[in-house]
Amino acid sequence: MTSDKTKKPWGGRFTAPTDEFVEQFTESVSYDQRLAQCDITGSIAHAKMLAKTKIISQKECDEIVAGLKQIEEEIASNQFKWSVVLEDVHMNIENALVERIGETGKKLHTARSRNDQVATDMRLYLRDEVDDVVLKINQVMTALVTLAEKHHDTIIPGLTHMQSAQPITFGHHLLAWVEMLLRDRSRLQDCRKRVNVLPLGSAALAGTTFPIDRNYVAKLLGFDELTQNSLDAVSDRDFVIEFLSCASLIMMHLSRFSEEIVLWMSEANRFIDVDDAWCTGSSIMPQKKNPDIPELVRGKTGRVYGDLMSLLTLMKAQPLSYNRDNQEDKESLFDAIDTIKMCLMAFSGLIPSIAVRHESMLEAAEQGYTTATDLADYLVVQGLPFRDSHNVVGQVVHYAIENNKLLSALSLSELQQFSELIKDDVFAVLKLEGSVLARNHVGSTSPAQVKRQIARLKKQI
Repeated sequence: MTSDKTKKPWGGRFTAPTDEFVEQFTESVSYDQRLAQCDITGSIAHAKMLAKTKIISQKECDEIVAGLKQIEEEIASNQFKWSVVLEDVHMNIENALVERIGETGKKLHTARSRNDQVATDMRLYLRDEVDDVVLKINQVMTALVTLAEKHHDTIIPGLTHMQSAQPITFGHHLLAWVEMLLRDRSRLQDCRKRVNVLPLGSAALAGTTFPIDRNYVAKLLGFDELTQNSLDAVSDRDFVIEFLSCASLIMMHLSRFSEEIVLWMSEANRFIDVDDAWCTGSSIMPQKKNPDIPELVRGKTGRVYGDLMSLLTLMKAQPLSYNRDNQEDKESLFDAIDTIKMCLMAFSGLIPSIAVRHESMLEAAEQGYTTATDLADYLVVQGLPFRDSHNVVGQVVHYAIENNKLLSALSLSELQQFSELIKDDVFAVLKLEGSVLARNHVGSTSPAQVKRQIARLKKQI
């Protein structure tokens, strides 16, 4: 029977078996097995390079590749038995390969280290996950644009300081979210460029004495560039941190969206309703319909922030080059990826289920004296300096509040007591529809501009 000692890839130097607690404390296979597909893909490319450079024979390469593909099938069908004793995904796969093809399997690790191997696996994995996150962002943006198009002329109060400010269209509000997600997508796509750099060939820290062909491996694996310093390549995880930073920004935006959805669903606003399938109820209060999905997204934002801080803290004091600390990078990355993908999926399903309560939105916009700025602009057009106009309209609003009237409900004579410049054409200005229609330039809230922005966004998404 093979001893624990001889099962270790580093066992030759040791005379005593590893303590059972140390086995449990140092293992990573319980979670890094997620990298199995990437590990096999990288190993196949490495084997082909070893054959190309005559470090191993073509026959040996073929045996290795065939063995790795068998293992790949076993893992995919959940038939593969993972061993904590073998520490990580890399050694589990290598050990399985040796068991299947014999001595030839031991040649696979020639000219590489687990240090550059895991760095390669992480980049392969993250590259694919970035693409998947981008796809899910696109799905959310598509849902938002569809809803915005349906409500390109629906009026809602625009807020500053959570107070009614000016009337805007609901479509315009939704497109603000889309613009945020566009920037998020752009950051991810830029991040991917720095992820897609091949570290394999750096070996443990100094490179290798074998005549390897790193460019060939990069071509096989679809990497755009090679890392240029072996110490840097095996030791830094800034590409993971950069992704987590991008993920944190995405979650921050999703959290802001969530906050607004919760507010809009509240009894105080009743701006929207969300389909029952995307809500939950109360265990004690039969009447409740709770916005649990956006609340959970809002809560999970802190989780992704924590993943980012964990990695920043992990890296902050590490000397060159590789340190075992870096084993702790994976769980934070995996957690952030799982979380952000689930949250994006939640939004892409929730948004189409939103039903708008037009009357509630319109009433809220009316109650907030949101056309006061329009009245001020009207007076400026009549020749009054803006600061004077601002003061006059402030007095008008005070009068309306004291008399419990809307601005649009004030008579011409009531308005003219504050300024003789006010004429009977002012009422077109004081209407919500007139206010929204008047803001007709690039980036503004008018229905015409919203439709133009929607047409642009459909091409970009």
